[in-house]
Amino acid sequence: MHETGVPLPGERVRLVFQQGGLALPTTVLLAAAPVGGRVLVGWQTETARAGEAEQSALLRQAQRLARVAGFEEHPADGRIRWSDGLHEIYGLPPDTDPVPLAQLARHAHPDDEPAIRRLLDTVQRRHRTASAVVRLVHQDGTHGYTRVIAEPVLDDHGRLTGVRGAFHDVSAQHRTEVALGATRARLADSEQETADSERLALRLQQAILPAAPPPLGPAGLRAAVRYRPAAQHDRVGGDWYDVLLLPDKRVLLTVGDVAGHGVGAATGMVALRHALRALAVTGAGPARMLEWANIVALREPGQITATAVCVLVDPAGGELRWARAGHLPPILVGADGAHVLPLPHGVLLGALDDARYEEHTAHLPPGDVLVLYTDGLVERRDRPVEESVDQLIRVAGAPGPDLERYLDRLLELSPADTDDDTCLIAVQSR
Repeated sequence: MHETGVPLPGERVRLVFQQGGLALPTTVLLAAAPVGGRVLVGWQTETARAGEAEQSALLRQAQRLARVAGFEEHPADGRIRWSDGLHEIYGLPPDTDPVPLAQLARHAHPDDEPAIRRLLDTVQRRHRTASAVVRLVHQDGTHGYTRVIAEPVLDDHGRLTGVRGAFHDVSAQHRTEVALGATRARLADSEQETADSERLALRLQQAILPAAPPPLGPAGLRAAVRYRPAAQHDRVGGDWYDVLLLPDKRVLLTVGDVAGHGVGAATGMVALRHALRALAVTGAGPARMLEWANIVALREPGQITATAVCVLVDPAGGELRWARAGHLPPILVGADGAHVLPLPHGVLLGALDDARYEEHTAHLPPGDVLVLYTDGLVERRDRPVEESVDQLIRVAGAPGPDLERYLDRLLELSPADTDDDTCLIAVQSR
């Protein structure tokens, strides 16, 4: 290479590394290139490459289970890439050529053409991320309801060079919404419409919010949840929580509160909770997930608004990554007391078209407890909510080994006086 000046692009080489007085033979992929009279050498172990392949396999599995598939296209040279599962969402044979986004309307119900035109115009001309729900017409004549999210790819000069995004099959959610809509239509003729509607919202909320979190043993974590409904049973709100173990052993924690009460708030809660679940399997971070959830909130009927906090826990290293949308920050309780985590910047969901969210990181040491909650736990009419949070974490004391009892103690000592719904999550690292 010194004589020819031609770089060595990559070659499998057997090397011996010294570690702690031991000689460790390892096969690496070695690359080298001449740089200003010197040689730049880099290598990657076979183990790292195997780990990347394993992560890719986990992501493909998660996308298949969540019925999510991605795409990327570059109109200038006609290159289009589809991830596994997108042919199935379109209802096309696996050997069919990928369909350009510009031809999406040819595969959709004719009534959805205006929504598709708006999506294309927003992405290609206005250079902004957009989404739409369309009915893809399959070859057997059936329809698949699909949420399409697309964003522009721009060069350094702001010129459009491509489009990328994801297709999410929401047929199951659509069937739920249709059933709920039919139920609401039947209630419209009843003299007890308001009372029945609130009971329906409460049942929907109770059906969506599990009484217990999923087992987190594989991730080395313990969790507990609580939901306290509003004191006024006719004021069912849109509070929600979610604990989801992802295929790569990370854990998604979300807590949120949709503005308003009744069926509208409950259905908005369902839409956002399911959207964040689906987005989590894409591998995106909390800030990116909230950006996409904001698009969902803006496109929902009635344009719902909501606060939310989204946390990804990586038990392998104890890393916490979180972002918030106008929501109260998590609390970390450890041996040295309780600390309110910093407030990343982020407006509530459904407020702004181009909302961006800041992301923070922290560490969850073994034995420490992370607490997420809605404002029904601490909100008072006579003082700032920050004072109520400080008071509660002081009087509650250390969590101890029983997370269930700790959450019950937080509810008992709650200084709130607004009679609002309350959701709580506590997660402890073992």
